Amino acid sequence: MKRRIIMSMLAGATLLASTLLGAVPAQSAEVPAQSAEVPAQSAGDPAQLAEVPAEFGSDWHDPITAAPPVTRPSGKSCQVTVAEAQFRDFTPYKGTYTPPDGCGDSWSKVVLRMDGKVKGRQFDRLGYLHVGGVEIFRTSTPQPSPDGIEWSVEKDVTRYSKTLRGSQDVEMLIGNVVDDTYTGIIDVKVTLTFYAGRPAAAPDRVLTLDDRSTLTTPRNSERILAEVYATGSGGGCEEYWYLTVPDDAPYSCHAAGGPYREVQIKVDGQLAGIAAPFPTVWTGGWSNPFLWYVVPGPRAFDIKPIEYDLTPFAGLLNDGRPHRVEVSVVGVPEGQSGWSTPVNVLVWQDAKSAHVTGRLTAHKVGDLANSSTYEPGSEHRVDTEGDHRLTVAGYVDTSHGRVTTTVSRSLANTSTHRWTDGETMDALDATWTDDESVTVDGGGPARTTRTRRTYTMDGTTTLGAADRLRTVLTLGDRAAVTESLGGRRIAWSRLDDAYAGDATYTVNVPRDQRHAVGTTGERYRVRGSSGCHDRSLTTVQGVLTEDRSGC
Repeated sequence: MKRRIIMSMLAGATLLASTLLGAVPAQSAEVPAQSAEVPAQSAGDPAQLAEVPAEFGSDWHDPITAAPPVTRPSGKSCQVTVAEAQFRDFTPYKGTYTPPDGCGDSWSKVVLRMDGKVKGRQFDRLGYLHVGGVEIFRTSTPQPSPDGIEWSVEKDVTRYSKTLRGSQDVEMLIGNVVDDTYTGIIDVKVTLTFYAGRPAAAPDRVLTLDDRSTLTTPRNSERILAEVYATGSGGGCEEYWYLTVPDDAPYSCHAAGGPYREVQIKVDGQLAGIAAPFPTVWTGGWSNPFLWYVVPGPRAFDIKPIEYDLTPFAGLLNDGRPHRVEVSVVGVPEGQSGWSTPVNVLVWQDAKSAHVTGRLTAHKVGDLANSSTYEPGSEHRVDTEGDHRLTVAGYVDTSHGRVTTTVSRSLANTSTHRWTDGETMDALDATWTDDESVTVDGGGPARTTRTRRTYTMDGTTTLGAADRLRTVLTLGDRAAVTESLGGRRIAWSRLDDAYAGDATYTVNVPRDQRHAVGTTGERYRVRGSSGCHDRSLTTVQGVLTEDRSGC
C-alpha cells in the first residue's frame, strides 16, 4: 500500500495555508504536543496508574505532555475570556476583547489557556487566535476517542501586552468538517490571566504586515524582531516535506530539490534572515494515529514562531516609508501551496528620540548548498545534505549612544530516506541544526546570545502480513542557549525534549477491528541557571503507566 493511500485513509494534516486564509477546506493530520498540560492523573508511583488492556479500546487517557506548565507569579490576578466556540466548519469565531478591570494596564505576566474537548471521530485540525490582527497563538488538536477527550494548552503571551492594553477585535479558527462520518465537534474556551505587578520587559509595539506585505515602523525603533508562525500542513506533500524526494525517484511525494526546506525573510528584496523549520509531526503523522493519542510529538499543541532579529535593518526601516517584508520557504515546488507563514513584528522604541537613524554595515550571504542523491534498488534511497549561512550587521544611533547589532545564522540538514516498491516500508533518519549568534555592542560590555537548535527524526513504517501496519519513531527537540556579557557567561539553559513511540494496528478495517497496540513516551528535560525540570511519561495501549518527575 502506498503512503499516499494510507494518508488519505487516515487523513493528513491540519489546515492548508490557504485554508487558514479562508479558502477551500482540506483534510487534516493527527497531533498532540508541547505545552498541553492535562494531568488527569498525578505524577508519582507508576504502580498507582491504570491497568493496561490487551489493546486500544474505545477510550484512552486525555492528551498529556511532559513539558513544564507556565510559571505564574503570586499576587493579584484577573481573568478574561477571549473566545468560546464550537468549531463545526471553516467559519471563524469573531468577538471583542476588553482588557480586565482591577489589574491595571500593565502586567508582570499574561498567560493564555485554551481548554478543549471533542468526542466521536475527527481528524486533527490546525487553528489560530488573532487579537487586534496579531497572531498570539497557533495550535493543533488531538484526535478524539469515541467516548471523548479533554485537553488544555498554556502559553506565556506577555510579549503581546501592548496589544492587550486596549479593546481589540478577536478572530479564532480551528477549521473542521462535521458530517455523518466525522462527527467530532471541537469545543474550546480561551482565557487570558493577567498578573498585576511590575511591568515585564515587553515590546512597545506589535505590528502586522498590511495586505501588500509592507511594514511601516515607528521612526524611533531601536530594536526590531520578526516572528513567523511557519507551518507546513494541509494534507498534501508539504505536510510531510521532510519525506519528499527528487522528481526522478519513484515515490508519492516529489520536490525537485528534495526535502531541504528553509524559511527566509526579506526586507525590500534583501535577505534578512534564515531559519530551519521545525519538523512538526501532527497527530495523524507517519500513518499511525495510535502513536499520538495520548503523548504528542514536540510542539504540536503550542506551535512556536521562528524569530528573526531585524535590528540591523532598523536604520532602513525607520525612514517613515512602507517597506516590503516577505517570507518564503525554500524548496517548495513552484505553484504548490501547503505553507502558512503569518508575521508579527515586535518593536522596542527609544522614548527619548523622535527619530533613530542608522544603517546596515555588513551583509554576507553564503551559497545555499542543497544536494539530494537518488539511488535505485530493491530498497530505494535518497541522501540529502544542505546548508546555508547568513551574517548581517548594522547600527542605530540612539539617545543612549550608538548600538551595533550583529546576527549570524548557520543552517544544516542531513537525511537518509529509504523505501521499498509500493512504499510498504518507508524510513527516514534526519537531523536539522540551526545555530544563531546575536551580539549587541554599545553603551557597555558587548552582550552575546548563542543558540544551537537541533531537531531529529528517526522512524520506520512497515505494512506487513494481514495488513498490519507498524511504526517505530523517535523525535528530538533540543536547544542550548548561552548568554555572555563582556565575554563572561551570565546565563545558560539546555532543553532536551525526546519522544519515542512504537504502535501497530490493522488497516483497511473498521475502527473497532484495528486491534491496535502501542507504547509511547516522552522525557522533557530543561536545566540551566534559572532551574530544572525533568519529567517522563509512558503510555501503553492509551493508558498512562508512568509519570515521573525530578531533577
